[in-house]
Amino acid sequence: MSQRNSYAKREAFHAGSWYSNGAVTLENELQTWLSAAKEEQSEAIGARAIIAPHAGYSYSGPTAAFAYSSIEPEKVKRVFLLGPSHHFYLENCAITGAKEYATPIGNIPVDVELSEKLHETGLFSVMSKKVDEEEHSLEMHLPYIVHIMKHHAYKLVPVLVGNLDPKAEKKFGAVFAEYLSNESNLFVISSDFCHWGARFGFQHYNKEDGEIYQSIEKLDRMGMTLIEKLDFDGFITYLRKYKNTICGRHPIGVLLAAINQCNSVKFDLKFVKYAQSSQCRSATGSSVSYASAIAVPR
Repeated sequence: MSQRNSYAKREAFHAGSWYSNGAVTLENELQTWLSAAKEEQSEAIGARAIIAPHAGYSYSGPTAAFAYSSIEPEKVKRVFLLGPSHHFYLENCAITGAKEYATPIGNIPVDVELSEKLHETGLFSVMSKKVDEEEHSLEMHLPYIVHIMKHHAYKLVPVLVGNLDPKAEKKFGAVFAEYLSNESNLFVISSDFCHWGARFGFQHYNKEDGEIYQSIEKLDRMGMTLIEKLDFDGFITYLRKYKNTICGRHPIGVLLAAINQCNSVKFDLKFVKYAQSSQCRSATGSSVSYASAIAVPR
């Protein structure tokens, strides 16, 4: 890893704005959302991979809990965290140069050795500290990871996923398939779903589906169904046809490619929660959709 891009700690850049920077408040919020999710679900079922949102916690925190409540932390020794790049244009994937990630409720050690191994493949670049800290898609999962993994030893492998074409998604999927087959690894895939409204440049609306928010949900669920079917090619075709603004489409694509190339283990993937930031009924309105999914070995 380039020494120029190495740094000791990634600070909790969005704490105090996107989520609470108070340890007690943050822990209480996380536990409240997890408890509410567990009331609707059975006990933890050992998800090997999850898809969960990364918006401000007041919007998406409750939805993310439905994914995190399915994890059995005693099995997990390493967490791969894959998120999209919102502010920095990237055509490959990038690892962190940090040795640890900070949160208001505790720091997470980075698996530097494995990150080096990924870098040595020649497929991964290294994030600068500025790019790393300004990207929220990774950070918004860190408090949940710390909370869930409390009292358990583990390391983190953060990966920023760039604007990959399908061939590249399959290539990175092949890299991660080896790790997905190991029950000591957990994959966290960071994604929101439809970003609807003029400010997002996306206003797909089929009046036959009812109100705007109902049309949005139908569009999202079309994509979610393809993801549940592990249909990599179908998901690509859907995105090209409808242009749905799923910001984590490339991390999701990498996960699907990894699952499809993981020959030693077969997975069932299902969505367990769906929500919207608001029920949009007017063309002047806007909303963001959030969905949580779990992938469990058969």
